[in-house]
Amino acid sequence: MQFEHLLEINDPLNPLIDALTRDQLWRGLVMRAEMPKLFVDYLDESTITRTDAGLQRTLRYAALLVHDVVTFTPQERVHYDVPAQGEIPASSLVVTIEEPQPGALFVRFLYDDGKPEDDADAFYDEFRRSAYHEADIETIKVIRQLAEEGRLAQPM
Repeated sequence: MQFEHLLEINDPLNPLIDALTRDQLWRGLVMRAEMPKLFVDYLDESTITRTDAGLQRTLRYAALLVHDVVTFTPQERVHYDVPAQGEIPASSLVVTIEEPQPGALFVRFLYDDGKPEDDADAFYDEFRRSAYHEADIETIKVIRQLAEEGRLAQPM
């Protein structure tokens, strides 16, 4: 199943939302990879090793361990790659910053579990799409909160 959606970050028609800079948005997306517990409260533990290309992570959710690799294209893209492991099939998430005009920021989330669409799994897939969408909205909320707290102002 592939699932893709786009979230608008800066809405010039909504003065109640503080605009984020591309740099703040990028720092927030990197922080999501480096400090996943800030973004996923049901994550019990994470072990992170830095590599030349990005990060190797082990995430523990109760008894479930998930190993993944995160690579960065600075100021542009974060790619999460989960190799097949035990009962977990291979999957990926690509998070891309888009800026069609200066200051008009969007984030595209592209999920791929490597399986073709299947009518038998349609209900489950729709549930997963909804959960992914809600988690991504929450990610942007957390990034906004971090920006308000000044935690995205330090250079990376």
